[in-house]
Amino acid sequence: MSGSLYLVATPIGNLEDITYRAVRTLKEVDLIACEDTRHTRRLLDHYGISKPTISYHEHNETGRAESLIARIVAGANVAIVSDAGTPLICDPGYRIVNAAVDAGIRVIPIPGPSAILTALTASGLPTDSFYFGGFVSQKQSARRKTFETLSELDCTLVFYEAPHRVVETLQDIAEIYGEREIVVTRELTKLHEEFLRGTAMEILKSITPKGEMTIVIGKPVKVADDRPVREVFDNFIIQGMSRMDAIKAVAKARGVSKREIYAALETLE
Repeated sequence: MSGSLYLVATPIGNLEDITYRAVRTLKEVDLIACEDTRHTRRLLDHYGISKPTISYHEHNETGRAESLIARIVAGANVAIVSDAGTPLICDPGYRIVNAAVDAGIRVIPIPGPSAILTALTASGLPTDSFYFGGFVSQKQSARRKTFETLSELDCTLVFYEAPHRVVETLQDIAEIYGEREIVVTRELTKLHEEFLRGTAMEILKSITPKGEMTIVIGKPVKVADDRPVREVFDNFIIQGMSRMDAIKAVAKARGVSKREIYAALETLE
């Protein structure tokens, strides 16, 4: 009978942020696969867990996934952990989970800490809907394109960023998102935990580029357009839009259906 694959969330900083179930699972499995065995060993030693560990990271993921699946099929129970937080989120693990599903192996998630949700919920920004973009690109052109593409989304945006690039990223955010409110979290749950709130330009004046960082960008600020529908419509037509595209643009700007805009224009003609 084959074993199971456990996805175990571990602390993002404070070692006390781990569930009873996670500790029990790590004590009971046959093998723990982790990004950095030395890093994970500190957590295991803290909770008196002496199970064997094996490295599982982006450079050996393909080959290691195959060997781990073989061990699970043979009956072993294997846990996957990342260096911090919930496995697979911006970390390796997709391949082994996909392979486990294909092999009919039971995949058991053990939920727990997540830097994304920790930053989002404590940010004070809207949490009803959000977009997680992972780590932004190291290349400025690609990074700016991403920010520009997402600028119209009506939700909160969440990104990870490395400390040595955070200043450049905030400069791009300031230029593209202007006065939108953002929150930069640093060293979540650790001794020097910090939340910086304001516009990107304001935060640039006080940020310390050290430690793990998560950037939360608030929703677009909608400015009321009190102009008559006909004036807004005509303005789009002057810009070269077709009648239908202009109606769509007005409807989107007003947050109403195209039918309402069409009806309003009909009454004015």
